[in-house]
Amino acid sequence: MKIGYKNIIFFSILYLLIYVQVSCKSGKTVDTKTKTYTFYPWTSFCMGADLSYVNQVEDNGGVYRDSGVVKDVFRIFRDYGANCVRVRLWHSPNWQLTITGGKLYSDLADVEKTIRRAKEAGMSVNLDLHYSDDWADPQKQEIPAAWKNLSFDELKDSVYQYTYFVLSHLSSKNLIPEMIQIGNENNPGMLFPHGKIVNGNFKPFADLLNSGIKAVRDFSKNVPVKPQIILHVAQLQDAGWWTRGVIDAEGVRDFDIIGLSHYCKWSNVNTMQAITDTIRSLVKKYNKKVMIVETAYPWTAANADTYNNLFGATDSVAGYPLSRQGQYNYMKDLVQAIIDGGGNGIMYWEPAWISSPMRDRWGKGSSWENNALFDFEGNALPAINYMNHRYRF
Repeated sequence: MKIGYKNIIFFSILYLLIYVQVSCKSGKTVDTKTKTYTFYPWTSFCMGADLSYVNQVEDNGGVYRDSGVVKDVFRIFRDYGANCVRVRLWHSPNWQLTITGGKLYSDLADVEKTIRRAKEAGMSVNLDLHYSDDWADPQKQEIPAAWKNLSFDELKDSVYQYTYFVLSHLSSKNLIPEMIQIGNENNPGMLFPHGKIVNGNFKPFADLLNSGIKAVRDFSKNVPVKPQIILHVAQLQDAGWWTRGVIDAEGVRDFDIIGLSHYCKWSNVNTMQAITDTIRSLVKKYNKKVMIVETAYPWTAANADTYNNLFGATDSVAGYPLSRQGQYNYMKDLVQAIIDGGGNGIMYWEPAWISSPMRDRWGKGSSWENNALFDFEGNALPAINYMNHRYRF
């Protein structure tokens, strides 16, 4: 993948001028001699952040700061180079009501709020359709309760109608996402039991994917923003067999981006060279854009609350200690590895999931605050600057 160098310079200068103008209006002096920001258009290289939890964190008192100054978190990310916000959508997540005190998050109304905030801050959007009332991931892909009694043909139609409806609703609000995922971490398939991959049979899963894809393409015919379609598999070691099943065996080809999750804790592809090689092989074989649409790295092994963290002291990669500098170095090198493989982007998963009194299904606070791009006081960490580093293309 080649990025127009002139475009990068143009956007770097443009955003630097905007940043200086805004800073001057607020009375803040910008020392451009000590820090050079390089900003990338999302169409050249996506610097994304999944901010799905932000509304819930803020509703529970969470506050974000930049150098001690309270700021809107979407603006913080934009100021440091983010050009995309990823947001998940659940079908009917009513199970939350007893946990959140009667509020719903990751439903369509909440997602609409997040997309509006992202676009008002000048960022593109990746809408992550889970096609479930709850988390969809490699361990589970539960069918929405509203669809449980449908036949397979009825289910395919529901996937089409639901996908088209969501996009049409967002279009009516001028909130069309620039990218859309037809599922989330679909290693075992989707919409169990109908779309589960059993004994290497990908066909039912592929049929459901194609229903969602067709809805996006049909919607895109008469709108100004035509969402790029992402298919998503977790962990680089699973990308080969999964793409062979989906693309080679079943011929699912009408999509734009192969999306990958990469977490060192669950991956056996952990050297930067191995990451580059894996991405390069996918780009070469399928002629698709490739992005890591979920990743993170810890800056500490400590906890800010009593909610046990998913990453601990042993969950690091050689050469990248769990420290502020280690987090920055890891993310910077990971982006360069993606670029070297011909990849097109990276999206950090829940970098703003700081500790607060919010509750989820498993606890109160955050199980991710040591993986966030903010410290325990809500201040942006140095690692957030990986988004504006000047990379080699």
